Amino acid sequence: MNDIAETIHPLHGRPDLESRAMPEDHHDLRLWLRLLTCCNLIEGELRSRLRTEFATTLPRFDLMAQLLRAPAGMKMSELSRHMMVTNGNITGITDQLEKEGLVERLKVATDRRSSLIRLTSKGKRSFKKMAESHEQWVQGIFGGLSEKSRRSLFEALGELKLLVHTRLPERD
Repeated sequence: MNDIAETIHPLHGRPDLESRAMPEDHHDLRLWLRLLTCCNLIEGELRSRLRTEFATTLPRFDLMAQLLRAPAGMKMSELSRHMMVTNGNITGITDQLEKEGLVERLKVATDRRSSLIRLTSKGKRSFKKMAESHEQWVQGIFGGLSEKSRRSLFEALGELKLLVHTRLPERD
């Protein structure tokens, strides 16, 4: 999809992948483009709010969220696996967060080459503020849908997720 230029949706002036589809295109293709468009619009809004309100990025937010769930800390390789990005990406983000006093590196006694990354007290306080706002933003985005629609969408996407998991080959 990245090699095809995005079109602009006439109603809101933002890139809209769904507007590439033609009425005669297969319904499944149109459904895929609608799902992708919704994901991109929501993610873009969250990225923008994190940047403007907290001067941070979504990858930094995601890394801090992982660390909050692991109070004892995580190795870089664990963070990489959980976030599905390379160790290099994790290292760069961690370096920045460490300079700001939001995370710390702790040597692993049993492995001199490894360290654990964990949130500092300052990092925990900072992340909790961001997470509260993030939750409100997400609720605001989905708040326009009725409870019935949200529940139906959640169930339908769960069904799709299970179906995709069962049909795709295992990957490392």
